[in-house]
Order: sequence, then C-alpha cells, then structure tokens
Amino acid sequence: MSAFVSSSEVAYFSLSPTDIKDIEDNDDRKSARILKLLKEPTSLLATILISNNLINIAIILVMAQFLNLLIPTTFYVDAAHSLHRFAPFSYFEADTCMKFLEVLITVVLVTFILVLFGEVIPKVFAQLKGRIVARSTSRLLTVLSKLFFPLSAMLVSGTSLIENYFGDGANNKQTSMEDIDEAIQLAVGDDELAMEDKGILRGIVKFGDVPVKQVTKSYVDVIAVDFKDKYNVLLSTAEESGYSRIPIIDDSFDNITGILYVKDLLPYLNEGPEFEWQSLIRANVFYVPEAKKLDDLLEDFQKQKQHIAIVVDEFGGSSGIVTLEDVIEEVIGDIKDEFDGDGEIEFKKIDELNYLFEGKTLLNDMGRVISAPPELFDEARGDADSLAGLVLELSGYIPKVGEIFNSNAYLFKVVTVNKRRIEQILVTLPNPTENQNED
Repeated sequence: MSAFVSSSEVAYFSLSPTDIKDIEDNDDRKSARILKLLKEPTSLLATILISNNLINIAIILVMAQFLNLLIPTTFYVDAAHSLHRFAPFSYFEADTCMKFLEVLITVVLVTFILVLFGEVIPKVFAQLKGRIVARSTSRLLTVLSKLFFPLSAMLVSGTSLIENYFGDGANNKQTSMEDIDEAIQLAVGDDELAMEDKGILRGIVKFGDVPVKQVTKSYVDVIAVDFKDKYNVLLSTAEESGYSRIPIIDDSFDNITGILYVKDLLPYLNEGPEFEWQSLIRANVFYVPEAKKLDDLLEDFQKQKQHIAIVVDEFGGSSGIVTLEDVIEEVIGDIKDEFDGDGEIEFKKIDELNYLFEGKTLLNDMGRVISAPPELFDEARGDADSLAGLVLELSGYIPKVGEIFNSNAYLFKVVTVNKRRIEQILVTLPNPTENQNED
C-alpha cells in the first residue's frame, strides 16, 4: 500500500501535456478517473500525503509488534548488560538501555524497509512508467479521496490561510524576471555556445511582454511599390530588394491597397511595361496595433496563415510592417538568408569599444551588436525604439554634430544630422579596464 501510494504521487505529477492528451483521447473509466483527480491537484496531493502517512504509521506499529515476537526479550537484556559496561551507558539503568536498543533496532529496520520498498523503488518505477502507474492507482486514489475528503479539505484550507498570512497571497507564487534571469545564468555555462542559449532562453521568457512596436520596421525603411507604377518598375524593385512580399501603396504608406507576392510574377516575367500587374495584388491585408504582444501576433500569424502584417499606430496611421521573421528573430536572434548582407544592421566597428550606427537602428539590434542586454536603456528610452530616438529622449531637442550624451556609462556622440533627424551616432562602450581600476 505504501509503495502504491508513493508511486502515484510521482506518476500523477510528472505526466507531460502529451501524456494528458493521450489520456483524454482514451474513452474509458480509468482515463476519466485520472482526469477527474487532476482537476483538483492540491486535493489530490493532500489525499496522497494523508494516506501515505497513515499507512507508514500503521507499518511502524505493526513492525514494532512483529519485532517483539521475532526477537526474544533475552536478546535485549543481554545486549543492555553489555552496553551498560561502557562509560556513556553506565549512567543509565539496564532497563533504559534495553528500551533504547529496542527502539533503535525498530527505527533502523523499519526506516530501511520503508525508504527502500515504500519510497525509492516505487518512485523510480513511477518516473519511468508514469501512465501505467496512474491508471493502476486511479481506483485506489478515487476511493481514498472520498474517504479522506474532510481531512484533505482541512489541510488545503489550512495551508492556504498560512500562505496568505505569511506571504503575499497569490503574488508570492510569481517569479520575478530577475529570478528567472539568475536561474538561466546559473543553469547555462559561459562558453560561446552557452551565450547563444542564454539569449534564446531570455528571449522566450520575455517574448510575451514584447510589444509589436519594438520589432516594427518603420515605414520610411520599407520597400513598397506604388499602385500606379509601371510593370518594369515593379520588376526592378522586386529584383533589387530580394523580398518575397511587397506592400502596394496608393500615393502614401497610409493608403495600402494590398500585398504583392513576388512568386505570382513568375509566369509574367516576359510581359511588357504596360502589363496590368495590379490584378495580382492580394487585398487581404493583415493589420495589427503597435501595442499587440508578440506571442499574440505569432498566434494570429498561424491562424490567418500570414507572414506579414501592417502595423498601425494609435491614430490609425500605418507606422510600418512586421514579419514572421521579425517575431522569430526576437527569440533566436538574427536569421540570415541568401538575400541578407552583413549590412542589414548598418554599423561600422571602429575598435573594441566604438561602433558607428545609423540613427534609425533599432535599440534591440544595437544591443545584439554590442552584446548589451535589451533592458539596459529602458529607463532612458521612453517611447523610443531607435538609437536616434534614444538620443532625442536624452537631449530633449535635435542635437548638433559633436554633442555627446551619456546613459549607463555608454556614450552617444552625434556624427551627422539634418534638419529632420539624426543620421549617424558613434556609440562608445564602457571601458572594463577603467572599471577594474576604480574598483
């Protein structure tokens, strides 16, 4: 009984989502009992703990009586007299030494039997054959859950009261991002491959909190074709850009008529400039707001079978585009294909501490290049997503060439600027040697 109950604890609480799905697909009584027990995991655990403790106590009482019958009293008397000769035991009476030996032998023997046959072996087996054990113990646990319902309900209620009194209620169950980041740091090594793993793990953890705006490609950098352009202009743009999908606009990016799939042009490559390519435009444009979270966007991409979306701001204007590749890159890093050059993120590495970036470079992309955590400039960036936007937040005005701004020991020097925006910025990383000297 002890082995049965102990193995059920591991079996039920180690079932994977795949195991549960398979159990749901089996339309039989055992599967129904398992699913019903899993609906109330705290009550199930309380039932298992109560049953296991009662059974173990019963085993101890029975074993104590059994050992009294198995081992004669003369054995304890002779052993007690032998122990009484030694200094530590000479201060106690012979009867006390005899009782001590009796309890010691009982505890050691019963503990060995319980741990080996009632805990270790059944739990190891349950870890390997979880579904089999769960099905075998479903009837027993159903009976025990009904039998011990009053006790288990009191236990669950009592632990909830204690948890709420000494903790922060439901809030103490939530793990902070700092705790997760520290766990990743401890779990993964420090070699180059491990650093990539850390980046992916951090990307997965933060994926649900990243808004679409953070990975949006601004409309000023989007390759688009006007609805009125000739066919030869379209072909030239498609060839030069290398993109598989091109937004089609009517005069401005705020008026998007559809998306053109370049593969639809293949049967018409030999057509003249007057070819009416507009009939190939797909009008099912997918719009998403800037505030939408990436995990929701990924789900929408899957449901609607789309790879590109037009991002709209709070006023309904088109602010840019986001693609499935952008979403995936937020987790695993940059994806390079045959059309991507090294200059996709436009920067120049001057030395180990100095990088020259285009002002339009996204802060996330800059962070990947200089190996800076994405949250490093969160306090200073405000609503800015680009490097130029960060400098504007730090300055409060359009700065002049040569002006330098500081954030978290990183220096940002304006290299070129026009009347409307900052074009190039020199980023200087903190010098680790100077930091060590200060320490």
